[in-house]
Amino acid sequence: MMNLPNTADIVIIGGGVMGASAAYHLAQRGLKHIVLLEKEDFFGQGATGRCAGGVRYQFSTEINVKLSIESLPMIERFKDEIGQEVSYKKCGYLLVATNEKDANAFKYNVKLQNRLGVSTQLLSGDEVRERLPLMKFDDAIAGTFNPKDGTVDPNSVVMGYISAAQKMGAQVFTGVELVGVSLKGDNVEEVQTTIGAIKTRMILNAAGPWASQIGDMAGIKLPVIPLRRQMFTTSPLKELPADFPFVIDFARSLYFHREGEGLLIGMSNQNEKPGFDQSVDEDFELVNLDAAIERMPLVENAQRASHWAGLYEVTPDAHPIFGGTNVNGFYICTGFSGHGFMHGPISGKLMSEFILDGKYSSLDVSMLDLKRFEEGRLIQEYNVV
Repeated sequence: MMNLPNTADIVIIGGGVMGASAAYHLAQRGLKHIVLLEKEDFFGQGATGRCAGGVRYQFSTEINVKLSIESLPMIERFKDEIGQEVSYKKCGYLLVATNEKDANAFKYNVKLQNRLGVSTQLLSGDEVRERLPLMKFDDAIAGTFNPKDGTVDPNSVVMGYISAAQKMGAQVFTGVELVGVSLKGDNVEEVQTTIGAIKTRMILNAAGPWASQIGDMAGIKLPVIPLRRQMFTTSPLKELPADFPFVIDFARSLYFHREGEGLLIGMSNQNEKPGFDQSVDEDFELVNLDAAIERMPLVENAQRASHWAGLYEVTPDAHPIFGGTNVNGFYICTGFSGHGFMHGPISGKLMSEFILDGKYSSLDVSMLDLKRFEEGRLIQEYNVV
C-alpha cells in the first residue's frame, strides 16, 4: 500500500461517483496534490455500487432536469473521453401514474422537460397498457416515457474516473477512514485518518450517506440522512422482450428493469427508519415480491438470483447540496436523495469549478447551497423513487 502523504492541496472523502468525478475534474484542471480516501476496500462499494444504475432526464424541477441535460451526455461520451466502456443501455424509463395527483404532476413535468429540450412523451393509460403487455396496469391513468433514459454500470464509471485521475497524479487510497478534522480558527488545517494525518487547507465531503458524520467532525451540521433501499434480481425470463423499459409504478415506488436475461426489481419501503443498516430486510423483500407479482405475474415463475441493500442520502427537499460551508476550505457535494449516480459526472465537474474558480460555470447550482435550509429556500423534487 502507498504511504499517505503528509500534505495535500485537497483531501476528498468518499470514493464513489462524486469523489471519483471530482478527483478527475480537479486533476484535469491542473490541481496537483489531490488525495482521495475511501473507507471500503474497493472504490464505489458504498451507495454508488449498490444502486440500480438508472439514469434519467425525467425530473420535476428545472435544476434536476438541467443536471441530467449536462450529466447524461458526459456518460455517453465517457468511452471517448475517459477510455472506459460503461454499458449505457437506453431502454427508456416508463413512469406509470395510477392516481389523479400523480397524473397531473406528470403532465406538468412533461411540459417542463419539453420546454427545456428534453423529449419526454406523455402517455395515456391505454398507451401504457399497450407498451407493457406482460404487466397488469388496469389502473394506469397516464405515463411518461423518455427513450434516452436507461441504465449504466456504476462500477465502470467510478473506476474510469479513478484510473484517469491517477494517471494525472491524484493519489487514491482504499481501506482508509477519516477519523477527525482539525481547524485553525475557521479554516481547515488537517485531517486525521486510521493510518495517519494529512495537512491540508481543503476537504471535499463526498461521503454520500455518511456525509453528516464527516460534517460533524468539523462542526458542520448537514441535513443528510441515510435511508436503506433494497432490490433483488431474478433468474432468466425468456418472455422478456429485448426492449423492455425501466418501469416505475410511481405510487408504490416499485420498479423493474432488465438485468441480463432477467429482471432487477426494487421498491422503496415508506416506513424505513433512518440508519446505516445495509442488510436485506427479508420481510420487506416479501412485500416487494408480492407487489411485483401483482403487477407482473410471470415474476412468480422466476427464482431470486441475488439481492442486496444500499443507502440513499436524503435531504429535506430531495435535492443535493453543493458548495462551501462556514468553515473555509470545507466543501460539500452530497444529499442526492437516490439520483446521485446519474448526476455524478457533472457534479464532480461543478465542484472543481467552485473550488478552483469560486463559481460554477457549466451550470448555475448556487441555489443548491447549504444555507437554503436555514433560509427556507427548499426546492421540492416530486420524481423520487
